[in-house]
Amino acid sequence: MRALLRPGDWLVLILGGALVAGLGANFWRGQAGDTLIVRAHGRIHDQASLRHAATISVPGPLGITLIEIQPGRARVARDPSPRQLCVRQGWLTHAGESALCLPNQVSVEIQGATRLHDSVAY
Repeated sequence: MRALLRPGDWLVLILGGALVAGLGANFWRGQAGDTLIVRAHGRIHDQASLRHAATISVPGPLGITLIEIQPGRARVARDPSPRQLCVRQGWLTHAGESALCLPNQVSVEIQGATRLHDSVAY
């Protein structure tokens, strides 16, 4: 198989691969988010801009969930849930990303100019 490929073929393969990687990196990730939506008990508890640093405390059935906002990103810093899955989610930066603290009935979602859907929505 290698004997059939000429130097020009390799160049086309490399450039094609670089093009696909560049387009994937540019279009696969979502746009940067600009608003944080915090829900508790199924209702919107707070909305905050991602432009300024802030800390939000959200009460839930198990205790207080602490949400940290830094410019351009947000995360669940502390949660009383036993498995800490929403804390392990880490920093959320792109529109459509979310962290769910289900035992404490708290969720955090990043929203942007356009609403993105994941594969679960289809």
